[in-house]
Amino acid sequence: MDTTPMDTIPTDTAPRDAAPVRRTAPTRRRMLGAALALGAVAPLGLARAASAAPASAAASAATGTVPAAPARLTLPAPTGPFPVGMVPLHLRDESRLDPNARPGRFRELMATVWYPARVADADAYPLAPWMTAGALKAFLNDVGFPLDPSLAPLTSGHQGAPVHRTGRPLPVVLYSHGAGSHRADHTVMVQELASHGFAVVTVDHTHDAITEFPDGTVVTRDGVAPGLYPKDYAADLLFLLERVVDLANGRNPDVDGRTLPTGLLGGLDARNIGVSGWSKGGTAAALAMVADPRIRAGLTLDGRMESNPAVTTDIDRPFMLMTATYTRAASPYVETFWGHLRGWRLDVQATGAVHTSYGDDMTLIPQAGRLLGMTEQQIQSAVGTLDPDRGILIQQAYPRAFFDLHLRNRHCGDLLDGPSKAFPEVVYHP
Repeated sequence: MDTTPMDTIPTDTAPRDAAPVRRTAPTRRRMLGAALALGAVAPLGLARAASAAPASAAASAATGTVPAAPARLTLPAPTGPFPVGMVPLHLRDESRLDPNARPGRFRELMATVWYPARVADADAYPLAPWMTAGALKAFLNDVGFPLDPSLAPLTSGHQGAPVHRTGRPLPVVLYSHGAGSHRADHTVMVQELASHGFAVVTVDHTHDAITEFPDGTVVTRDGVAPGLYPKDYAADLLFLLERVVDLANGRNPDVDGRTLPTGLLGGLDARNIGVSGWSKGGTAAALAMVADPRIRAGLTLDGRMESNPAVTTDIDRPFMLMTATYTRAASPYVETFWGHLRGWRLDVQATGAVHTSYGDDMTLIPQAGRLLGMTEQQIQSAVGTLDPDRGILIQQAYPRAFFDLHLRNRHCGDLLDGPSKAFPEVVYHP
């Protein structure tokens, strides 16, 4: 069982002046703690496999077999025609004081812009790590396992590569992570969108995330009160939207004056914005749509849709649910939210998926688990019975089809029209 202490920050539905209560929703720490108890040692837990390599190599030499060398974990490559570029941004919201920071401090955030890179130039720029070194160390400490950082995966994002420009600005998707997580958590989905011509802006929700600032300061959620609610996440997303407007209008929003990639300023379409989020971030995506009509389409990846106040305002723009644990049948909050969608809507569920199936865990946990000798049952307890390769294809295909249709008016096949022969494991709920 999960032996990690329960979080004691207020729940998403508790009033701000309520006494701290035990959180019952799954958080990244609790889900990884459950995997730890089964021997998963976290999504990136290859240190034991690496330390055992010399002994296993000697044994293999005696038997004439060649062992699989413990290697860096990998993320699947995006399928689009463009290489991917990325650049981090350090942002400060001078309209909001941060109650979780020192008195008088404005809210500060780390974000990353992912985008299609210029084909001729991308290879000259290094690939970005999945997480920065300080954030990765804090992440591994959070789940209780010390990993050799050299074994962590690289992304497909070329740091600072010039933007691929076609004369039209890039449609934008904002991304919000789940409770206690980080902005790299859905890199597979994010870089897939970027490789197909979208700009995706991800953000760490400081004090409910694991994030590292440019000066090396690492901030986690430990000891935080009063905690963050979906509406706080949504406020971060709305602030992020304004920074997209800055970039679209040729203004650099980075508070440290970071040099931006060639073509990024003036390269984003501030009139063509979507939003996506996982878990608590999925609820925040809906709240952001309610608050700002400039967001044209929304996607939740197994969002709880539970907040204070509840999401009961009608939304007349396209919205898609990709559900697993928090289905309409299992959650009255999700069912109520569905009833307030007045525009185009779709509810799909991958058979065998669990809460962590929509995200990078779907590929990282099985890789680490097999190197460590975990059984398939142990791996499935962490990421569900959905085949990991199929799960990756689903989280690449469906968000792209949704944002292609509603941000670019491109109807790419019949994936959103009903049950698909290409994805027989995906159920379409009317």
